[in-house]
Amino acid sequence: MSHDKRTVRAWVLYDFANSIYPAVVTTAVFPIFYRGTVVGSEGGVAELWWGWAVAVSAIIVALTSPLLGAIADRSGARKRFLGFYVVTCLIGVALMMTLEPGMVVAGFLIFILSNVGFESANVFYNSYLPDIVPPERLGRTSGYGYGLGYLGSALGLLLVLPFAREGRMEVVWTIVIAYFAIFSIPAFLFLPKDKRGAMGIGQAARKGLADFKRIAAEVWGHSNLRRFLIAFFFYIDGVLTIIVMAAVIAQGTFGFDQQQVIILFLIVQFSALIGAYSLAKPADTIGPKKVLSGVLCLWVAAGVAAYFVESPNVFYGLAVAAGFGLGSVQSASRALMASLIPDGREAELFGFYALCGRSSSVLGPLLFGGTTYLAGGNQRPGFLVLTALFLIGLILLQRVRDPKAPAALEGTT
Repeated sequence: MSHDKRTVRAWVLYDFANSIYPAVVTTAVFPIFYRGTVVGSEGGVAELWWGWAVAVSAIIVALTSPLLGAIADRSGARKRFLGFYVVTCLIGVALMMTLEPGMVVAGFLIFILSNVGFESANVFYNSYLPDIVPPERLGRTSGYGYGLGYLGSALGLLLVLPFAREGRMEVVWTIVIAYFAIFSIPAFLFLPKDKRGAMGIGQAARKGLADFKRIAAEVWGHSNLRRFLIAFFFYIDGVLTIIVMAAVIAQGTFGFDQQQVIILFLIVQFSALIGAYSLAKPADTIGPKKVLSGVLCLWVAAGVAAYFVESPNVFYGLAVAAGFGLGSVQSASRALMASLIPDGREAELFGFYALCGRSSSVLGPLLFGGTTYLAGGNQRPGFLVLTALFLIGLILLQRVRDPKAPAALEGTT
């Protein structure tokens, strides 16, 4: 295990590097560009296409992540996999420059390519965390990564704002590519080098396929890990769906234009940054489960309130409140997962973590898009569907024993 400060800084900086992609492509700019310019249909049709694009990319990541994680652990090819998927993501973003009105299927496929690259790279990036810091620093290091990531998202949005406002989308996609590529360089230079594995990639792939059922059975047999992953499945579905649908909601229900959406997300990024940093240390002192439970209560309240809110100004306030919990819910989840993983199984079990997160994120966009479509384009019933996912996850989380929580606080759960 490496505790070198330079290595930790390089790992945290990758969160800064890749943060421009979800801010611009999955959240604030591409969904509105795809909905309004590429699809251009009313009555929930665009929401349905966007929901399916997110869902299909999630299915691909969910099905491949555990196998790829197992291959990386056995073959010692973790950094090579990370590099491959970063390049795949950036190729997808470059292809967005070719999109024009009516290219609905092309936009659908290009987004899937870029998103599979981004999400798959995160499996290998996350798996470095327990390798580079001791257990007592998992929570704050994860939190610092997410905090710097939200700063990166905000800076990325500021960079693209003038070009998005003018409709110069080719410049927007070029900025995303350059930002991601340049700031990820330290990760490839300073994260632990690939070690020669017990077998080659091809042999590891064959063995990974053969062992998949055994690994799944082991994960299922680890009751605490199983309980956490089931709870995570539900609440992260709500979180990820809010992230990919927020721009569509702001535009469709509250009438925001592209510039207003970007400003909204700038505010949310800074709120998320404050939340990630302020709740990073509590994740180590009281345990990530307590932090997660508090944040999920906040999100349930915000989801119910959003159903009734009519004023865009009040919606801004709800977005800031939800943003405060956004960074910490992802950071605390990553820290709790890292604390449950046996040594030497990091990439493999973070593959299962991605399996649960990405397979769940098939459900949310389809539920939201389908509910909006059935309601004739009214998005508000979809808010309650997402709130139900937070509530289910919160209830199931209470059955998880947090190994990092003080015994006096954790009790006998």
